[in-house]
Amino acid sequence: MADAETPIKPRRHLPGDRRLDTRAMIRVDQAGEHGAARIYAGQLAVMGCRHAMAGEIRHMAHQEQRHLDGMNAVMARRGVRPTLFGPFWHVAGFALGAGTALLGPKAAMACTEAVETVIDEHYGEQTAALGDGADPELKAMIDDYRADEVEHREAAAAHTGGGAFPVLESLIKAGCRTAIAVAKRI
Repeated sequence: MADAETPIKPRRHLPGDRRLDTRAMIRVDQAGEHGAARIYAGQLAVMGCRHAMAGEIRHMAHQEQRHLDGMNAVMARRGVRPTLFGPFWHVAGFALGAGTALLGPKAAMACTEAVETVIDEHYGEQTAALGDGADPELKAMIDDYRADEVEHREAAAAHTGGGAFPVLESLIKAGCRTAIAVAKRI
């Protein structure tokens, strides 16, 4: 038995273990919010502040920064390590935002729609997993952030008409799902 001086190490989850892993949830959510903030930064860098959609994108970016700040605070408070791919997501998020903005405003909004669709699904899964009251603080954050992500998706869809760039959107969705899987583990 550990004495008061010996820290107890958290148990590692083994493959197939179905216990709730809130540390992985926090890690992946922080990575996702960081990536989203960078996507909007890339879009704004290309579109500029005078583009007709700049105000809407700045609003989305502001909300994503609020989410990122919240997840950073939870990570620090709970001692959760960030994903090792953080520097990659930093560059990749900006490149995705800038690249889609270079294709035009509808492509930028198709990017937003694709990303936010996956994030809505992801946050929905987390909300269900936390539905038993295991971590009310984290569930409240996720529910709050999810509402903003749905707002972003719907605003983007209003600009594109939905499904305007099916190949691009499929690639972005696959990339998001891969990033989620990687950030959970690494």
